[in-house]
Amino acid sequence: MSGSIVKSAIIAAALSAAAFTAARAEVAIEVNMSTQTMHVASASGAYDWPVSTARKGFSTPRGHFAPIGLERMHYSKKYHNSPMPYSIFFRGGYAIHGAYAVAALGTPASHGCVRLSPQHAKILFEMVQREGARISIIGSPAHYASR
Repeated sequence: MSGSIVKSAIIAAALSAAAFTAARAEVAIEVNMSTQTMHVASASGAYDWPVSTARKGFSTPRGHFAPIGLERMHYSKKYHNSPMPYSIFFRGGYAIHGAYAVAALGTPASHGCVRLSPQHAKILFEMVQREGARISIIGSPAHYASR
């Protein structure tokens, strides 16, 4: 009987270690709307990038999210078929995605999505594909872009 208890304890410890390792491997994405920046931490490395969140008249949802869909190239059905490369959807139609309007990065300029450069979006997309993610969106825009 004690042999099976030891065996069960070893299996439980292995499963706990595997679950802990899997949880730690997840990409942590924190978007700060106050600073219009994104901090990314994962097994692949850590990054800090400028982003654009919602401009005046629009909103980016705050809170904690998990990715609900990934699309290498998505075209907005709501905003003139606009290209959204490397989209990571996290709430309905809201996504983190690349944007070609890189001059606006660092200021609120979107319709509600979190925009970043296409190069950074590609890196993030591939990390999330490999490792999964948890997304936190905090803060509030201090000012609005006039774009």
